[in-house]
Amino acid sequence: MLRAVVTDVDGTLTDRRRRINTAAIEAIRTLVDAGITVVFASGNTVCFMDSLSKMIGTDGTIIGENGGVYRRGFSGPLHIAGDRKVCLEAFEVLRDYFSRKGVELELYSAQYRFADVAFARNVDPAEAQAVIQEQALPVRVLDTGFAIHLQPPGVSKGAAMRELAIEMGLSTSEIIAVGDSENDIEMLAAAGVGVAVANANPATRMAADLVTTKPHGEGFVEAVKMYYSDLFSR
Repeated sequence: MLRAVVTDVDGTLTDRRRRINTAAIEAIRTLVDAGITVVFASGNTVCFMDSLSKMIGTDGTIIGENGGVYRRGFSGPLHIAGDRKVCLEAFEVLRDYFSRKGVELELYSAQYRFADVAFARNVDPAEAQAVIQEQALPVRVLDTGFAIHLQPPGVSKGAAMRELAIEMGLSTSEIIAVGDSENDIEMLAAAGVGVAVANANPATRMAADLVTTKPHGEGFVEAVKMYYSDLFSR
């Protein structure tokens, strides 16, 4: 039995303009009202995730910063994974490198982040990855399609989901995870059912058990209606 839904936000519940799909909101509320835990898993900050959870109506269980932080419920302790210091040091290396090429990196929400570093996607992520590898820096580069993130080793949405499942008294086999980007791959692989929405990149699609026929929020709705058909046929 699938007792929880863990879903990415940007590109999965939203379109490319970051407009959230209203049918997805309705589907989430149907799940929550039926006792199914819905967890938002995103590269976004905790404060963003809290606002989203309150407005949509979940219990505040979240995975933020691509797995760098997670928390059960609004009142639960915030768990922080990894050492952000190494990410900040790697960012300075990248900032120096790209500034010499005339490109300034824009750091996102630095004061609100606990684990990772995110910056504007105004450079080639592959080039950033090459610099990190050349310098042998102990971070990984994640391209979410909306921002570039630097993460400590071992941090991922999938790792956070496994830890969160233990706190919730669940097996990961009881979780359906939905996503669209490379930062969702570990999460889809670790879940009992991994779903990629139709707009997902090829690597994410390969990691999924199911690829929806519809993109973005429509794909999310398609997936939950498939696996929770009894809730949506009433």
